[in-house]
Amino acid sequence: MNFTHSPQATLAVPVVNSDKSFPIHRIYCVGRNYEEHAKEMGYTGREAPFFFLKPTDSLIYVANGTTGELPYPSLTQNFHHEIELVVAIGVGGKNIQAQDAEQHIFGYAVGLDMTRRDLQNDMKKQGRPWDIGKSFDLSSPMGPIVEKQAVHDLEQAKIFLSVNGQDRQSSHINKLIWNIHETIEHLSSAWELKAGDLIFTGTPEGVNAVVRGDHLHGYVEGIGSIDLKVI
Repeated sequence: MNFTHSPQATLAVPVVNSDKSFPIHRIYCVGRNYEEHAKEMGYTGREAPFFFLKPTDSLIYVANGTTGELPYPSLTQNFHHEIELVVAIGVGGKNIQAQDAEQHIFGYAVGLDMTRRDLQNDMKKQGRPWDIGKSFDLSSPMGPIVEKQAVHDLEQAKIFLSVNGQDRQSSHINKLIWNIHETIEHLSSAWELKAGDLIFTGTPEGVNAVVRGDHLHGYVEGIGSIDLKVI
């Protein structure tokens, strides 16, 4: 095939304790999926789940034991962290029922949904899409993927993020409004999921701004940690 320009290389994330990597298809994100975070954003109650997408090249891979570089993006004065559990889909499907969702999961990772909050809020006020606030370059840092058979008691796991050693976000996975299996059910009714899809499952309360020079340390218990420096 004679391309007009060189096609982009396949983006993939390493799998822990394996020589394999997980090629990325799409990045889905769940909005306001922890009750206390929904409240701090001005919402209450268990609303129907909603989703937005990020481009695959928004991903920054951060290896275990290293500190990744997170560029401060253009156009914003209010750059927010959102620590999240990431679900990696290994078997695709459409209209997946919650009770069958487990067989579609390959594994899990730690990620951040970085947000240009001022731009997002401005789009909300105007009734316009959030893309400029969410789906920008290098807005999706994540660590390596842990295969699901190596993960135990995930619902009881703590999810946490600190900035410069100060606690910012702290909760547990069992506080998700829509749990992982329910999320897969809702998501697969709107899109046909494919092997290689990532689902950023939502962030707990405590989101706040970072500036250049800040060090972010986040983790999901039993999955791993991620370290980033804003540059």
